[in-house]
Amino acid sequence: MRYEDKIRIREAITISNQFGDPIWKGINDIPFVVLLVTDSVEFLINHPYPSDDFKLSENDSLLKTRIFYRARRFPNWYLATFPAVNGVNCIVVGTPENTGKKSTDWTITLLHEHFHQYEYSYPDYFQSVDKLGLSGGDQTGMWQLNYAFPYDSLVIVNQYKKYTGALQKALLHINGSSFKKDFRAYFAERNKFKKLLNEADYRYFSFQIWQEGIARYTEYKFLQALDSYTPSKEMAGLNDFISFPAYKEEFWLKEKSSLIKLKLEVDKRVCFYAIGFSEGLLLDKLNPDWRNRFLTDKFFIEKYFKK
Repeated sequence: MRYEDKIRIREAITISNQFGDPIWKGINDIPFVVLLVTDSVEFLINHPYPSDDFKLSENDSLLKTRIFYRARRFPNWYLATFPAVNGVNCIVVGTPENTGKKSTDWTITLLHEHFHQYEYSYPDYFQSVDKLGLSGGDQTGMWQLNYAFPYDSLVIVNQYKKYTGALQKALLHINGSSFKKDFRAYFAERNKFKKLLNEADYRYFSFQIWQEGIARYTEYKFLQALDSYTPSKEMAGLNDFISFPAYKEEFWLKEKSSLIKLKLEVDKRVCFYAIGFSEGLLLDKLNPDWRNRFLTDKFFIEKYFKK
């Protein structure tokens, strides 16, 4: 396994250990298991009981764990979390080169995926998802990507634009004198969007906001915590590293712009990431304790606005 990949993974684990629990209580109780997919080999890190097809590569002093390997099975561009090895939720991730990322954002993306490990590890997660009644009998989980949401409905697309435009305005004015008025306008447009969807489609939308949108929000919460953080000298020495504060500014600009730049009929479920990012920050403003309910009162994050 490459030294540079070890450095990036170690940095993500260090950041989670230092800052994870104040963001999501208990996240560091969840094993940070990574399956790194290279062009020809998969490396398994922090897995408690690897399957028999893995062989020991090394007992690594940098990551302070055993690293196992096998021939590649998954696509080398993956960025996903699922029970890939012996039923354990693994961050299955390609290298920065194969995922189109640089060291800083690749490391932060690992924290996004570790948040999914946190979600999936809650005892009733899978039963609760089943109760949404959205899978159509699909047992692979691919329905989460392929659900037939009405992305092309003109009336829904038009209301989506009003909703996300109002959301962006509320986000930009979050510390301003007009915030209460802007929030009410946003919430009204959100409710109009909700009423245009049938119940199943709204459950799917809400599930995506809860799962993927709040994962994107979690990336930003880690970046906020890193304002005074000093990265390891090995991480800072990588030739494509940019500082975490500099990346935080890039991240903010991209996400707030995505609210109105992404088109529902073109970008489809990817649109929901920026919505969850933005609504999570509004929740922080109006109900700072909302994250305490996240795992026990799932899927409909608008309920968290009520203290």
